[in-house]
Amino acid sequence: MSRIHFDLDVMRSFVTGIELGSFAKAADRLSRSTSAVSAQLKKLEDQAGTPLLRKAGRGMALTEAGEVMLGYARRLLELNDEAASAVRGVQLEGRVRLGLQEDFGENVLPEVLGRFKRAHPKLRVEVHIARNAALMQSLDAGRLDLALAWETDVRAAHAQHIRSLPMCWLGSDAERPYAADEPVPLVVLDAPCLMRSAATEALDRAGLAWRIAFTSASLAGTWAAVKAGLGISVRTPLGLPADVCTLDAAATKLPALPKLGLALYRREAEPEPVVERLAELIVQRVSEAT
Repeated sequence: MSRIHFDLDVMRSFVTGIELGSFAKAADRLSRSTSAVSAQLKKLEDQAGTPLLRKAGRGMALTEAGEVMLGYARRLLELNDEAASAVRGVQLEGRVRLGLQEDFGENVLPEVLGRFKRAHPKLRVEVHIARNAALMQSLDAGRLDLALAWETDVRAAHAQHIRSLPMCWLGSDAERPYAADEPVPLVVLDAPCLMRSAATEALDRAGLAWRIAFTSASLAGTWAAVKAGLGISVRTPLGLPADVCTLDAAATKLPALPKLGLALYRREAEPEPVVERLAELIVQRVSEAT
């Protein structure tokens, strides 16, 4: 039986189309015609020997085989891009200074830095964990090359919006840890804090009394207090500890919370190639994170 050799260009069109939700958009992103992308998808299905897509309303959806192919295609493209980056960057030296919130330290950082280090073994990455305002100040002062931070009303140059995430009420378990006639006990970071403000403003609009039950300068302290049942907190689903639960706002009679934008900020409009490569890895990882 002859071996199948999948075409990586075809794989890239397939993955891009799924991620963008449209193969017409994928064709535009990859500077190809729609008919060329359609031909690539036909070739991929012929090689796979089974349909990868099925009609779903006016669009297309993955078949079971398509879901399997998507996972492998992403891995193949990641390895290909990592190899290309490693070959080009093997002699590069220097440092990249990255700033990010505590939320992403365990969820995003290890995988991104691992891939980056394999591709650029002679480069040094300096990571600074800080609050949103401190990250933006360090970026403006030239002490960081990149910052993964929440979007604020302040217009920052060289910002790339990655995604919007819902803010959620969080507790030690699915039940609220306070009586219905008590003020809502909040576990929050020290002010100023975007999510602290969102929580108190939502409660005020709903006419619900609240109190600050615990404050902390770090997210680790916040999680410890929530796990101990001292109160509830607000964060996005990205990077939550396994033993912290998302509360159902309707079931617990808590007000709905808004979404919060997440962006990658660059110090320069056209950063050095290695800085841009790290930026690409971060955007990819955060876009895929659940």
